Amino acid sequence: MLFIRNLIDKSKNLQFQRNISAKKGHQYQLKTLKKLLTKAQFTEFGKSFDFERILNSNNLTKAYQDAIPAGDYSKMLPWWERSRSGEPNVTWPGKTEYFAVSSGTTDNASKFIPFTKEMNRAIQRGSLRQILSIARTDVPKDHIVKNWLMIGGSTSLDYNGTYYSGDLSGITTGKIPFMLQRLSKPEPEIRLERNWQEKIAKITREAVNWDVGLIAGVPAWIQMLFESIIDHYKISNIHEIWPNFEVYIHGGVSLKPYKKSIDKLLGRPIKYFETYLASEGFMAFQHKEDATGMRLLMKNGVYFEFIPFNDENFNDNGELIGNPKALTLEEVDEHTEYALLISTCAGAWRYLIGDIIRFTSLKNCEIEITGRTKHFISMCGEHLSVDNMNHALELTSNDLGVDLIEFTVSGVPHANGYFAHHWYIGYDGNVLDAEKVKTTLDNHLKVLNDDYRVERTAALRDIYVDLIPNNVFISWMKKNGKIGAQTKFPRVLKNEKYDDWKSFVAEYCNKETLQQ
Repeated sequence: MLFIRNLIDKSKNLQFQRNISAKKGHQYQLKTLKKLLTKAQFTEFGKSFDFERILNSNNLTKAYQDAIPAGDYSKMLPWWERSRSGEPNVTWPGKTEYFAVSSGTTDNASKFIPFTKEMNRAIQRGSLRQILSIARTDVPKDHIVKNWLMIGGSTSLDYNGTYYSGDLSGITTGKIPFMLQRLSKPEPEIRLERNWQEKIAKITREAVNWDVGLIAGVPAWIQMLFESIIDHYKISNIHEIWPNFEVYIHGGVSLKPYKKSIDKLLGRPIKYFETYLASEGFMAFQHKEDATGMRLLMKNGVYFEFIPFNDENFNDNGELIGNPKALTLEEVDEHTEYALLISTCAGAWRYLIGDIIRFTSLKNCEIEITGRTKHFISMCGEHLSVDNMNHALELTSNDLGVDLIEFTVSGVPHANGYFAHHWYIGYDGNVLDAEKVKTTLDNHLKVLNDDYRVERTAALRDIYVDLIPNNVFISWMKKNGKIGAQTKFPRVLKNEKYDDWKSFVAEYCNKETLQQ
């Protein structure tokens, strides 16, 4: 605790707190790329793509992009499978002993992302920097050195004799530096718990013994935890048990659908800070409360490239078309959506992570996540992003004075070769007219997205809205083995996933009706 207090006191003079423009950030990024290539030049991947030649070239960026094609998980999979078999020095020096298992919202199969010692240090640096950034705001410093409640996956990892695997949060939580362990909650024995409902129950029972000032976790599960604690102790809000709770660090999904519901569980306003921590690395964080977005971490083991997310570079399934031109940090603008391409100190090389971002400030290198490359709908040119969906549903909730949180959307056929969108929206309140929700939602989408507005007069003939209990979404995730702190429901369902979901909803709602 004394260590953190001293570091907070000194944080005002730390270099990483200064504003960094995109132009300056590009210089940091070139140094990062050079470090990564130098470190990995004698790996099997480095020798195959002649990293030594790239390092000796007159134009490092161009030589790198010319040598290595951009690609998604399937491109890296053959290399990472060699690492999983125990082979050392494949895409990163040494033997990879840990793999972070992704939540798998886009595809059915889980992805195994290599996690190295260098990546662990990078994530720890990024996390500490965010804490120190928060300490530079008007958040009372005494609240920051209270208990930190980290809601993540189980620290009980799977081991197959060659490597350990589990949620990224489970891996990193098990590696918390000694000097921070006294601040961190829950206790190690609770972190080991794999059953999510049981973990919530254990945290709930212990909550009264903690003095929590900061909480980090995915919004849906934090809301569930707060509701559990409030119900268990028969209190009106979470501040009755944690009066010093001041900061919530959130990530994984957009906060917009959840914020209104979480606010209702509080006794007073708190500070919200967003973070961009993925299985592949720590990308960015919100460094001050009024920031326009999250600031990229440009000296933290990740090299960024940006591919314009448009019809020239991606097909209707969100897959890359060929090997499109990727832009560097000094080449981007604030008006374009980009698919994020990363190279990391865990042995990912020009890897399409699947996120779509937009720069909110080039002056401060701040971004926002607007969607996923495969989580969007464009059946007839409407180009409807997850960001559009989140924002429209938030506005609809406000207009109707109701809590609409969980949702998913699918593109479906309409009569005579036309198209429609099918929305499933979670709602647990009193009777609500689905037609009213549909009209309000549709009108907001028309304002937020010009392409959508045009297509609603042409090929996109209708939208359908089904209001279903929020528990349907949770039950679906249980059925698919996706329940837990790091998992989130896919906002767009396509093809057979939509068919499976539609059947599941019908069966679930029929059972509920029969039980009444």
